[in-house]
Amino acid sequence: MTGDDVRAAIIRAHREQWARVVAALARRFGDLDVAEEAAAEAFATAVERWPADGVPPNPGGWLTTTATRRAIDRLRRESRRDDKHREARLVYDDDPPVAPGVIDDERLRLIFTCCHPALAPEARVALTLRMVGGLTVPEIARAFLVQEAAMGRRITRAKSKIRTAGIPYRVPSAADLPARVSGVLAVLFLVFNEGYLATGPGADPVRHDLTAEAIRLTRLVRALLPDDGEVAGLLALMLLTEARRAARVSASGELVTLDQQDRGAWDAALIAEGHRLVRERLATGVPPGRYQILAAINAVHTSARDVRDTDWSQIVALYDQLVRVDRSPVVALNRAVAVAELDGPEVALAAVDRLAGALSGYHAFHATRADLLRRLGRSDLSRAAYDRAVELAGNAAEIAHLTRRRDQLG
Repeated sequence: MTGDDVRAAIIRAHREQWARVVAALARRFGDLDVAEEAAAEAFATAVERWPADGVPPNPGGWLTTTATRRAIDRLRRESRRDDKHREARLVYDDDPPVAPGVIDDERLRLIFTCCHPALAPEARVALTLRMVGGLTVPEIARAFLVQEAAMGRRITRAKSKIRTAGIPYRVPSAADLPARVSGVLAVLFLVFNEGYLATGPGADPVRHDLTAEAIRLTRLVRALLPDDGEVAGLLALMLLTEARRAARVSASGELVTLDQQDRGAWDAALIAEGHRLVRERLATGVPPGRYQILAAINAVHTSARDVRDTDWSQIVALYDQLVRVDRSPVVALNRAVAVAELDGPEVALAAVDRLAGALSGYHAFHATRADLLRRLGRSDLSRAAYDRAVELAGNAAEIAHLTRRRDQLG
């Protein structure tokens, strides 16, 4: 096995095993700091040893065992120094570590711990992206549009609060689930979005490991709450989005926009499942929530065999419904994109420009403006907007797409 093969195996193991290792250690030791630090040390050890020793047959088991030993070493040191009897009792060498994947909902327990209502909403999301998604602090900071140091402090405070408050590492009881699920869904959606449009230098444009994990965990939540409309809506939204993954990036590594995608490459099975979930929710007659409306919008897009068959009036009507539920400027921006197809780019541009104060640091705002200005023949203004979008974008495929569109301007 070459050095490149080993490096690829380590990268793959990090993507596939990080959450499993952290979850196994968090369950056993009850401390997210211990779990994260030991997991990080295990991966660092892999970087040192695997090139010489070879990639083990079971990378996840090797990483979990190594991380468990590191955690035990740390707790022994702290026990001697600080007389932490409770932590010392957790250390027994003859107890084998739990192999990754043995407990099917281990990562779900970790998510519910990270999403405990005692934590501030933004802390829940950041902590879950770090502990479950395996994202780095700089990646999470970019997603939140905050400074890296501030994000690091936010995650540290969240872990400390979980430890000092004794927040349990478990899925809540059936009575507590409905009150807890909205925060979990918000986090799962953000984990999915990071995979759908991955950020960070050197990152793959689409991280299937994250989208697949978000879908897997959402299915588990749906099994816990089969009658919850928003859980079904989020699952449908993820499936209908994931169905287009194979068509989203060109062979040259450039993002392919929805109107240019090869619809024959879409996953018909995922689309069928997503449409079925949307229809089931519509049949209940219960007013839909945010995720259900977003899923319905995606159902309209994926129902069109050709982009020219898209029912834009229905999409705008759904966005009008969504605006009443979610008044975020991002929703208004996406609605303007649909309005451009009905009422033209001039009307849409006016709506987009009204969002400048709220979205000036958001790359999609400038990319949308650039496209509308291009369609209106305002090349200089369009070029400047593309420049700003490229500057703010963190996804390599998206940067390639925006750069090409900018360079095509006369």
